[in-house]
Amino acid sequence: MNIAQTRRLASYEARREIDAIRASLADKPQRLEHFGYKVYSQNDEDGVLEEIFRRLGIEQGRFIEIGVENGLECNSLFLIHKGWRGAWIDGNPQQKAVIESRFGDILRNGRLKLHTGFVTAENINELLSNLKPSDAELDFLSIDIDGMDIYLLQALTHRPKVICIEFNSKFPAHVSKQPVYNPTGGWRGTDYMGSSLLALSNTARGNGYTLVGSNVVGINAFFVREDLVADLFPDAGDVQALYNPPRYWLCQDHFSVIGHKADFGPYVDLT
Repeated sequence: MNIAQTRRLASYEARREIDAIRASLADKPQRLEHFGYKVYSQNDEDGVLEEIFRRLGIEQGRFIEIGVENGLECNSLFLIHKGWRGAWIDGNPQQKAVIESRFGDILRNGRLKLHTGFVTAENINELLSNLKPSDAELDFLSIDIDGMDIYLLQALTHRPKVICIEFNSKFPAHVSKQPVYNPTGGWRGTDYMGSSLLALSNTARGNGYTLVGSNVVGINAFFVREDLVADLFPDAGDVQALYNPPRYWLCQDHFSVIGHKADFGPYVDLT
């Protein structure tokens, strides 16, 4: 069996595993795991977010995403395609020229703003004040800084309607764990990479947000402002029920092999 055949079989197995996860939740058809799919997100976040916004009645909102690398694998590019406007922040100054080259049209026409620099607990609110629209609420905030995410959440004084944030699913649902704050620290490529779901949920609840789900690979958690949750999300706030364990192999065996390599170019509706 050659490498291509091996990868194809792994992809089939990954698809079956995702179907089995969803089948185990068949008695809860409104659980967000059922709605996940990938367009530009790393895994199934695009579909999960679309369903959250559908339930909240948000069609074309405003976003800020922290941690986008080159912009081609993030949680807001698909939103831009659907008419959203917002801003990207990335700590790597080398990505600035890459993003400006590839996304020049939507940067020039105001659909997208770009800021390069590290985001810390000390500067997050000033940065968001400078980047968020003055004439509208911030609908979505995505945080992915590979470790210190919980401290941005803790410091947040802005009130986006939805927050997506990475968690460390190595720690099971009953464990509250977070790293020591280090504003200049980065991911070392190990499992020292952020906070447990319980720690994030407790911090979010203290800030007025409710956990509404996590994705099937056990990477991202989704929170909705508590005044908007109502009865829209089954098991809302229940960390034990909404926790997904680390299934990182699904990233490689399924989501990374969907379609051609990601790119962006001029589109009629975005010029």
